[in-house]
Amino acid sequence: MKKLFILSFLCFLLLLSDSLAAQDLTHYKRVLKELASPKYQGRGYAKNGANKAGKYLQKEYKKAGVDEVTLQPFKLDINTFAGKMEMTVDGRKMTAGVDFSMREYSPGVKGTYKLYYVDTLNFDAEKMYVDLAKPENKDCFVVCDFWFAYKHHKDFKKLQVGDGCTNAGMIQTWEPLLKFYKAYGEKVMGKPIIWATTDFPKGAQSITVNIENKFLEGYECFNVIAKVEGRRHDSCIVFTAHYDHLGNLGKNVYYAGANDNASGTAAIVTLASYYAKNRPEYDMYFISFSGEDAGLRGSEYYAEHPIVPLSQIKYLLNIDMIGDNNPVQYCEVSDEGMRGFALFEKINNENRNFKALNRGELAGNSDHYPFAQRRVPCIFFENEEGDAFKYYHTTLDNYEHALFDTYEPLFRLVTEFVRQY
Repeated sequence: MKKLFILSFLCFLLLLSDSLAAQDLTHYKRVLKELASPKYQGRGYAKNGANKAGKYLQKEYKKAGVDEVTLQPFKLDINTFAGKMEMTVDGRKMTAGVDFSMREYSPGVKGTYKLYYVDTLNFDAEKMYVDLAKPENKDCFVVCDFWFAYKHHKDFKKLQVGDGCTNAGMIQTWEPLLKFYKAYGEKVMGKPIIWATTDFPKGAQSITVNIENKFLEGYECFNVIAKVEGRRHDSCIVFTAHYDHLGNLGKNVYYAGANDNASGTAAIVTLASYYAKNRPEYDMYFISFSGEDAGLRGSEYYAEHPIVPLSQIKYLLNIDMIGDNNPVQYCEVSDEGMRGFALFEKINNENRNFKALNRGELAGNSDHYPFAQRRVPCIFFENEEGDAFKYYHTTLDNYEHALFDTYEPLFRLVTEFVRQY
């Protein structure tokens, strides 16, 4: 009986040890907090925050015990806003990142400008053009609701690209929390577009702005690639997550990006640590991409220049924005990944990691997409519509608002998938 007790106790310790190794929430939180800290200034490009974060990840992977870490350099063109970011409306100072932000491809602008308000109730595009041609409206900023302008984008495009219109720029309003979609700012074009909240002072007469942009051409950044060798080398499993984010909006404001995507990056670092301790059947790669928020540039570059043939990837798992608490896990799957998705659903139904896996339509919204286009079996995990999701692309996506509910169940789901697949 005593031997049976000792054997049972040893089995318990073994299971406990494996569980602790698999779900290192402390390690996860530490990496997430570091990446979201002021040191990296939102992991953007203007202040070299993304590259500093990449160097940190290189060290973190080595500390995790992986077999090798390589940096894959590439270049991109990107518009940035790390200089002056000032706006007053009729003398009232507005706060960058809270009251206003910039459209990602906007040029800088400096001066005082009159305001012209679009009549959205009796909208007539031709009348608007005639009004704006009047001398008293020359060099004005046109104010309009964002969604109205989006609905009538053909009419408003003339105000943005020039095309004979003499307005200096546009102010587009939408509900707070105000977001900053800096992705795809691969060129500077047209006139400045300032995004402001619906609290923008009604009936204001003028704005004074001093906004600086800097276009970075041929900016050098890199993907961080860690490898854990398996017992077999003919195929591999790949985990990916992007570590870059939006960077700065002026000298004093940065977007920490705790959920987007320090959360996914921290998750694959802990996965690398787990597999370094628990040697896998196949080679494992953990790729931290840069350039995702500049238009999937890092993953696209890797897909064009893979370090192992894409045909050897048994499955690719892309983890993005899991710092949340929705019990339903959103995912997207490539056509070639559907057999694997059936296994994911089977495991989830058996273990109840999540209430459900909600599969959405495949889209070019994260780093799995360049691989899906090239017929790689892959899945994308993102925890949508939780309590942290409302802070997406805002200054409040910081460590204080990060949630940790998703990490452990997702870790268990993907490691069990790798074991069975």
